[in-house]
Amino acid sequence: MNVTAALFEIPTIEKLREEELEEARAIQNAMFPVESLRTNDVRITHEFQPVASVGGDFLDYFQLADGSIGLYIGDVSGKGLPAAMYAALAVGALRGVHKTGEPPGKVLSTLNRRLLVRGMPRRYSATQYAVFDPAKREMHIASAGLPGPFHVAPQGCRALEIPGMPAGLFEVAKYGTLTLKLEAGDSVIFCPDGITEAFNREGESFGLARVAAICEGELKRSPPRFLSQIFEAVEDFTRGRDQHDDMAAAVFQYVGRP
Repeated sequence: MNVTAALFEIPTIEKLREEELEEARAIQNAMFPVESLRTNDVRITHEFQPVASVGGDFLDYFQLADGSIGLYIGDVSGKGLPAAMYAALAVGALRGVHKTGEPPGKVLSTLNRRLLVRGMPRRYSATQYAVFDPAKREMHIASAGLPGPFHVAPQGCRALEIPGMPAGLFEVAKYGTLTLKLEAGDSVIFCPDGITEAFNREGESFGLARVAAICEGELKRSPPRFLSQIFEAVEDFTRGRDQHDDMAAAVFQYVGRP
């Protein structure tokens, strides 16, 4: 092989595109936690499956300065590289405000304003933001256009209804905050509509009811088991049909004070 020729070889369009996609994958991976979070009384884990080489979902969880636990999850409009780029914009808009201790509703209002300032046609971010206060055992949740989340307790599993328009669409959008009291062993499952709107060959969606049914059957399982059961069920349900949306989910479990 001619070494000099190899050094000055002009990369093909396909090679350049693959290199760009690799960089995009690295950027998207940076928008997800590296590992699960464990404290004395909280366990959080997640799973993500992009439908393309890169996707538009994002997620993070972290400890705040006052001892609270924060979590956000989002799904932007579109697919592939453009969606991944807009997801990076949404995460950037959250930075600096998501760890200030502001109520979740105010955090999403700030996200909405920032995305409108950087408005892009046909682009928006459906997002949920939650803060858990371990001293009061209270989780405060705001939602901008995502289904759920699901509260899993010994009494069963129920989808929480939290109104709110996706961020980046309307200046008049308002975001309230729902407060949920957790008991030891309770879990909260966050998942964008890539799971609930996964379709089978007959055109039927997976739906909220199937997610709730899995939660009912897995009440005593660990958070990773929750996720594996949900993703396996979606895979079986959609077998034989290509999917068109990313799938991400996170499980927050309150194990209680030792």
